[in-house]
Amino acid sequence: MSETIPDPSRQRLLLVALQIFADNGYQSSTVREICQRADVNIASVNYYFRNKEGLYAEALAFAFLQAEHRYPMTTARDRQLPAQRRLVEFIHVFLLRILDDSELGFHGKLIAREIAHPTNALDGIVKTIISPLFELLTEIVPQLAQSPLTKAQTHRCILSIVGQCLMYKHSRPIIDRICPELIANTEEIELTARHIAQFSLLALNHFPSGAES
Repeated sequence: MSETIPDPSRQRLLLVALQIFADNGYQSSTVREICQRADVNIASVNYYFRNKEGLYAEALAFAFLQAEHRYPMTTARDRQLPAQRRLVEFIHVFLLRILDDSELGFHGKLIAREIAHPTNALDGIVKTIISPLFELLTEIVPQLAQSPLTKAQTHRCILSIVGQCLMYKHSRPIIDRICPELIANTEEIELTARHIAQFSLLALNHFPSGAES
């Protein structure tokens, strides 16, 4: 069986839409501008995606799939490995995704806009992409705690770990001016990932049993 050949017009539309939606947001982006920059007829949006909302949802999903392809969570998902290594790998890959300065970097900018101003596309992204990552950490984190964690404690710990990572994304303009060396290259990003993991592990190792306060 032969592989399906990607439609170049559809691919161009997705790539251009991703950039324009990331720069301007959903409401301020127009189908006309996207089609002009992609060098396709306006009718192409209806043909491939039905409407602007469909194009936006596909562009959002496409961005996450690109990130998964370039920086896969293969090691973090390997249940044969120690939980500590899986956590380090998860954080490392997550940082690489959100700090990527190539065209992939538009995905972080786009999802930040989507979270600030949600559209109907967010539900699909949460279900298919974000929830599986959250569930992966739900599997890893309790194995690292010295005492059993409640469901709420596990979720708070996960958000604390992810929050440390997102700090480097959302505060990047400040970090670039104060301590840019911390994320200057792939080697430094890996060291930062190990720091976040170590910091989180120390907290998990001293987490009081059954404490919700």
